[in-house]
Amino acid sequence: MKPLRICIVAPVATAAYNQHLLDAVQPVMPPDVEVSVRNISTGHDCIEYRLDWLQNGYPVVQLAREIEREGHDGIWLSDFDMCGVEAAREVIDIPILGGFPPAAFTALALSERLSIMTILPSTLAMQQGHMQAYGLQDSFASIRSIDCPVGDLDKLDKVVEKTFQAAMLAVQEDGAQSILLGCTGFVGVAARVTALLEDALHTYVPVIDPNQAGFSFLVSLVRMRLRPSRACYSKHS
Repeated sequence: MKPLRICIVAPVATAAYNQHLLDAVQPVMPPDVEVSVRNISTGHDCIEYRLDWLQNGYPVVQLAREIEREGHDGIWLSDFDMCGVEAAREVIDIPILGGFPPAAFTALALSERLSIMTILPSTLAMQQGHMQAYGLQDSFASIRSIDCPVGDLDKLDKVVEKTFQAAMLAVQEDGAQSILLGCTGFVGVAARVTALLEDALHTYVPVIDPNQAGFSFLVSLVRMRLRPSRACYSKHS
């Protein structure tokens, strides 16, 4: 049987995070799926502000076209805020997913109220509207920043501790029943924070890794032969 070809796109103009993204999805990668990682060639080397998100969006669309022409079956866009995803759906006929929707709906398959742990006050402002955009306001407990720039996410022990502390507050003060990691740079964090929460609270609270949730959902869409609705995303020539 022909393997499925999935391309992970890091919507940043650097390959510095590519191996981390492969490591993130490795636990959920089926044996019949071939995975490659690509980056945009122009734009910022991280997305921490709306301006970064805007500037990097069109190069994502251009790269998505190229990836489809190369014969890939789907694109996992490794960005919680879905940089360029909706515009790309107007020009390609393969599924492309970004981070928030599959992570949020994974959490809501396991609980009724979720909180987002994000990296910076600037990304907190970007992400506050996601729940409203998807009609999930009644399920939104809170969003909290751990005040950690993208470049420091490889300091894993520190990131885990800060995320754990913020998640504890989300559960105890905000009523969260599940936790979303609001950046795809949170690699290796979800399982450790889940364990820390269970030890501290004596109850299980799922922590959702957006890379694993999004990649897994994308593979399911490809297997079902589903793609963007043309009733929603009119095809742009």
